[in-house]
Amino acid sequence: MTLIPNYIAMQRLGWYNTYLALIVPFGASVFNVFLLRQAFLQLPQELYDAAVLEGCGHLRYLWRFAVPLSRPTLAIIALLTGIRAWNDFQWPLIITDTADLRPIQVGLTIFRSDVSTNFQLLMAGSVMALAPIVVLFLLTQRQLVQGIARSGLRG
Repeated sequence: MTLIPNYIAMQRLGWYNTYLALIVPFGASVFNVFLLRQAFLQLPQELYDAAVLEGCGHLRYLWRFAVPLSRPTLAIIALLTGIRAWNDFQWPLIITDTADLRPIQVGLTIFRSDVSTNFQLLMAGSVMALAPIVVLFLLTQRQLVQGIARSGLRG
């Protein structure tokens, strides 16, 4: 549903076969907007009222209070968006012409053919494709745990 409009937009912007076409479409999604909205709704109204009394405008409140208090949610959004972009196969295959721009997931298909599959190289490549996601998870693990702890779930 969004593949063809995104492709046309990338063509019109002149971003076909560029890194921008691989990165920008993942920046905003409905899920991310909804998740961030819910995080902002959990902030106490008294905090906003106090900021307004001190002369704080909407944008200043957003950048000084709402965004720093929503760091766990932003970390989860970054983690999920990074995993989605890293694991995507179809979009990079459509939006790029050269193998230099394509991610490792597209390159792993080289090890498969109609006649045989080179499983040793395919598994080694899969482990290498998994390594950045594991590192990203380890770097954002603290924020992920804080986001779950602050979500209001009661055990």
